[in-house]
Amino acid sequence: MELAIKIFQFILSISILVILHELGHFLPAKYFKTKVEKFYLFFDPYFSIVKKKIGETEYGIGWLPFGGYVKIAGMVDESMDTEQLKQPAQPWEFRAKPAWQRLIIMLGGVTVNFFLAWLIYGCLSFFNGETSFDTAKVDAPMNYTSVAKGMGFQDGDKILKVDGKTQNNLDKLALDVLLSDEITVLRNGKEVTFPTNDDGKAMAFRDENPRAFLTPRFPAVIDSIYNPKTLQAGLKVGDQVVAVDGKKISYYDEFQETVRNNPGKDLKVDVMRGGAIQPLVLSVSKEGTLGLASYKQLTKFYETKHFTFGESIGRGFTRSIESLTYQVKQFKLIFNKKVQGYKKVGGPLAIIKNMPVDKAKDGSVSIDWTAFWSFTAMFSVWLAFLNLIPIPGLDGGHVIFTLYEMIVGKPVPQKILENAQMVGVIFLLGLMLLIFGADIFKIITNKF
Repeated sequence: MELAIKIFQFILSISILVILHELGHFLPAKYFKTKVEKFYLFFDPYFSIVKKKIGETEYGIGWLPFGGYVKIAGMVDESMDTEQLKQPAQPWEFRAKPAWQRLIIMLGGVTVNFFLAWLIYGCLSFFNGETSFDTAKVDAPMNYTSVAKGMGFQDGDKILKVDGKTQNNLDKLALDVLLSDEITVLRNGKEVTFPTNDDGKAMAFRDENPRAFLTPRFPAVIDSIYNPKTLQAGLKVGDQVVAVDGKKISYYDEFQETVRNNPGKDLKVDVMRGGAIQPLVLSVSKEGTLGLASYKQLTKFYETKHFTFGESIGRGFTRSIESLTYQVKQFKLIFNKKVQGYKKVGGPLAIIKNMPVDKAKDGSVSIDWTAFWSFTAMFSVWLAFLNLIPIPGLDGGHVIFTLYEMIVGKPVPQKILENAQMVGVIFLLGLMLLIFGADIFKIITNKF
């Protein structure tokens, strides 16, 4: 059931993004009286699932869910249909239109993608507000794993700035650090600025959760107990662990690490209860757990900011720009030789695996619509960015050739356009096969 819901969400999200992106090309093309021969959701090599011709345009749904397309008459596109181009240009063809009109048609898709993200983020801010973990409310220093220390952090550091900017949102802070060039911390009473080490970033990207290197610290106060044996041993909700086997415990992460490092053993645990120390003996499972948690006290560090309708419009734009900025920064890490971010790149199967779902206590699964729309907005910005990369076969490639024509005053020779398009299509197909193959390889090797 969970997999079916994730697949449905993936198809729904991609369908919304593709249809609106292609409408961004279709509508200005029709406005400028350019003939559009096909409008397709998904690709249709050899056959299509559904198709119907209305007027001069064939509308359809292909079977290959990698995107979609509009086929505009007189344009060198991924279909590589050049027969029409051997004939004299007709007034209703793309190639017969002024360069500025062709530029608008080409930029229509990415423009719609950006405005869609703006609309979604604005609606989310207006209807849901924005909830974030405010690190400024946490007095204790962060817990730095070996990954964080590999970047240059030391125990006791208090993060002041990332690349010269203050960031108190925990989720963004972890990502900012991962994408940063330098960090400013308060260390032993002095401000220290150090460059973030790519070796540490590489370690983070090898983890299942790249952002887990940075976590807030808080007292080891127990607020949930799930294991009956732990209850029988005398532990109670509200107890604060202060020592394990005589070793002082100040924070919950220290207690967690100690428990993980002692699977199947009995631990002598001192807890503070009602102002007095209570000695207990707790049995750790073979998996290195006690069946308890301490997370409710974290709620005081969360805050939800609400926006008026007017504010949400500006906030939607800001969130779209923030998302685009993060996408560009992460894109650079893909090509970093040390970080090797390309190993984290996934295709449709990886996206489906990570689609958000809402899991109820009874085990039932449903769509988390807030998370779904957040993902759709983020993916919309990502598609806008990718399509603007100046590679023949993408919108960005067509834009570059059109701008060249507008600057130089004459079009790029037809043969060069055809050859460039062929190279671009081959490159993109190869990239798609590589990404999809990487997904399959991860499934086969149980690394998915």
